[in-house]
Amino acid sequence: MGTVTTRDGVEIFYKDWGPRDAQPLVFHHGWPLSADDWDTQLLYFLDKGYRVVAHDRRGHGRSSQVSDGHDMDHYAADAAAVVEHLDLRNAVHISHSTGGGEATRYVARHGQGQGRVAKLVLIGAVPPLMVKTPANPGGLPIEVFDGFRRQLAANRAQSYFEIASGPFYSFNRPGAQVLESVIRNWWRQGMMGGAKAHYDGIKAFSETDFTEDLKAIGVPTLVMHGDDDQIVPIAASALLSSKLLKNGTLKVYEGFPHGMCTTHADVVNPDLLAFIRA
Repeated sequence: MGTVTTRDGVEIFYKDWGPRDAQPLVFHHGWPLSADDWDTQLLYFLDKGYRVVAHDRRGHGRSSQVSDGHDMDHYAADAAAVVEHLDLRNAVHISHSTGGGEATRYVARHGQGQGRVAKLVLIGAVPPLMVKTPANPGGLPIEVFDGFRRQLAANRAQSYFEIASGPFYSFNRPGAQVLESVIRNWWRQGMMGGAKAHYDGIKAFSETDFTEDLKAIGVPTLVMHGDDDQIVPIAASALLSSKLLKNGTLKVYEGFPHGMCTTHADVVNPDLLAFIRA
């Protein structure tokens, strides 16, 4: 088992598979999941000859269930600790949802020097800002996130089951092919993590403003988003992020849900590969 200890004493779990001399791909998972959510992508790119790295965010999966540091600054610093520990260079950072915020802040603040980052991918990602504010009128009302917190505190297991079986994969849409195995795997990952980290993480993913981070990123960035994303609505996320990036490309997927990396891996993976190779 690979782990690295951060400066504030948190043990971060990571997977590191593939040839050490191959180009590294670093994966940043969503809330409240773990590196396991990338298994389909890890195996696909491993087969293509890449080195694949994925870590569990602090308080998630197999990383330490610490009380503090559940914010984007710490998330980005933890990702940097993994990258520096493995001395990864010319890496492509691939991120989903909350992981998109983590990767955006990492690249903007830690990753653009020393040749560490080649490209960035944001999939169904939370930047630039999820919550509604006077400056962000298209965001979601704070009451939405307060509701998430209440549900988590009251019955985390039930809340996670309802998210996975409903809006995350758009299994609540008429005629959807509901995959019980996918629901159970989402629930399993969520329940591996700590309730405190997940509770605090709601504020981190919803109230962090990544506008300046996006403006500071110069590497080629692919923004991928499904137009049926019920968790991170596209209008206030990808459509805005792609305009703030210096070197961004937007790719919209008709009818795809938030969890498109799982439900539509047959489309997502080749598109990722094309961007990496370009």
